[in-house]
Amino acid sequence: MQHLCQVFGVHRNSYRAWRDRDRKPCEVEQKLLDQVVEAHTVSNGSAGARSIAKMVTQAGTPLSRYRASRRMKQLGLVSTQPPSHAYKKADQPHLDIPSLLDRKFDVEEPNQVWSGDITYIWTGARWAYLAVVIDLYARKPVGWALSFSPNTELVKKALTMAYESRGEPPVLLFHSDQGCQYTSLAFRQMLWRYQMVQSLSRRGNCWDTQSSFFIEHAGSA
Repeated sequence: MQHLCQVFGVHRNSYRAWRDRDRKPCEVEQKLLDQVVEAHTVSNGSAGARSIAKMVTQAGTPLSRYRASRRMKQLGLVSTQPPSHAYKKADQPHLDIPSLLDRKFDVEEPNQVWSGDITYIWTGARWAYLAVVIDLYARKPVGWALSFSPNTELVKKALTMAYESRGEPPVLLFHSDQGCQYTSLAFRQMLWRYQMVQSLSRRGNCWDTQSSFFIEHAGSA
């Protein structure tokens, strides 16, 4: 060690002072580290350096994104944001089925018009898919199904649940978007067996269906 100190021009007493120094962070630094941990915990581990810097700064302690990144690395904190989601595209023929609902979302009686849609939910390890059937009269779900695959079987299970739980109602209108699950032959055959008339929103026109809005609010029903 004496030789290394000579090579680098460092006095041995200085080296010993550096070696034996108190490695605990000062009070101000420890408070900052605690705030970074708290912000990361509040976000359920999803916040990155940018979000943590903003949260700590709003709490009264100025913190830049880069300083937050260094503190996160020091503490072993990482962002656990779910990966982006994208549906797989399926090749399917275009069906000439009109939007019979024609945006008439106000229904006078139950079991006249049902609407179906699919949403996705991050489970912590992978994406899960929720298919819901909603009676437009009460704006409440009457059938649902959960699966790790957004396929035709998923929407068929949701429709079966709705059909059976409502006592197998006679002719009604079933409206959805033009997703491949709803335009598949198997699903259209199920609608025919249940004596339901199919209505499809126009391609690329989100205003033709409100089912996505209903799904987001189904939990409060």
